[in-house]
Amino acid sequence: MSSLTPSGEKVGQDPSLRARLRGRVGIVRDYASAISGSAGRLVFSLIYFVALANTLSIADFGLFATASATGVMLSRILAFGYITALYRMATVRPALIGVFTAGFILMAVASLPVLGLASLGAHAIFFGSDMALPVFLTVIAAETLLWRPVEAVVIVNNGMGRFGRAAVLVILGTVLRAAAAGIFMFLPVGDLSTWSLFYLAANAVSLLIAAFFFYPPCRLRLKPRVYLRRLPDSLYVAGAEILFYLQMEMDKLLVLVLGGPHLAGIYAIIMRLVDLTAIPIRTFTMMLVQRLMRTPELLARTMRRIGLEAAVFAVSTLALAALAVILHFFPTLLGRNVSEASPLLGLALFVPGLRNLVEYQAELLFARGQTLLRAINLAFLAGLKAVLLALLLVQSLEVGQLVLWLNAVFAALYLASMLFTYSAMRLPAKSI
Repeated sequence: MSSLTPSGEKVGQDPSLRARLRGRVGIVRDYASAISGSAGRLVFSLIYFVALANTLSIADFGLFATASATGVMLSRILAFGYITALYRMATVRPALIGVFTAGFILMAVASLPVLGLASLGAHAIFFGSDMALPVFLTVIAAETLLWRPVEAVVIVNNGMGRFGRAAVLVILGTVLRAAAAGIFMFLPVGDLSTWSLFYLAANAVSLLIAAFFFYPPCRLRLKPRVYLRRLPDSLYVAGAEILFYLQMEMDKLLVLVLGGPHLAGIYAIIMRLVDLTAIPIRTFTMMLVQRLMRTPELLARTMRRIGLEAAVFAVSTLALAALAVILHFFPTLLGRNVSEASPLLGLALFVPGLRNLVEYQAELLFARGQTLLRAINLAFLAGLKAVLLALLLVQSLEVGQLVLWLNAVFAALYLASMLFTYSAMRLPAKSI
């Protein structure tokens, strides 16, 4: 029977041990809350993907997927990257949420002319002969003006440790897209123009719900001098994010330009299935980034770095392998259009793991405040990926050969990212 100390603690129990155990239980609880959002998003993303990919023609799906990816990239222009400052404050100084929310809104309005010009330029370069400008701009508006602010609400909730609320909002946004795709599937008209309006409406409803029911209560206060001090770092992050998504989505754009809409559609189906494996990994990365903001020395040990990277790669690879095996035995499980691309899925076996590791390493630099170095790294990776993919596409390879060679392309990108990232991490982390 244990005796008690004057403070009421049991003799033989280490208070610091109990504190560590409570901390680890809290981490597991937070991760479970956050991963529930990822699991829900994964399920409804799959429903959304199946409904849409089998309603649109393969060529139209390729155009939409590429335009949507372009919109995700351009959405990083919104507010000139000030969502980063908002996230940092939500994580370490939540009392300032009102000040930085006002800053985000102010910067978002100021960024609209730049965003508009960039959108027109992207259409002229990549989509001019294949996709009508009004349809393209509708998709871009859905991604940049509607969905990106929803992501800001999710990011703020995650930063404040409200993982359950963030998870619910993520699932809800995906449910609304899936519902729009389900309604669209039963319409007599299944063209891209009609779908773009449904997509816009689904994202608009998501934003209204996010703003009125999920954003933390705060009083908006404008402090321009505070924003100006944060602007250089935000611009670095915005540039880095654009470059990050450019190198992530460069393959879709090049396949569209050099291979045409039908090949882009088949390729987009394959890469969308690859993307689904990254959803749980991003939850882990988000939580690791938050811990690194508070304790930059967390990854000082080499074995811990290796273990984390091995885990990311293994989970990603096994997820795609399992999906490829299922579709091998049930090729029409995800629909007729998807069945045309599903035999190629196993050829991209190592792509998700390598791709997720590049994303993970970029987030390590962000967490340590090394935003300029992150931008430089991503610019180099974007250029390297463009060169390697262009070399592949001009070889007139069969689709299967193209997908197989993607493993080598992403291996080269991973090695370049790894060398740069861990060299940069030898430098001192920057304070927030």
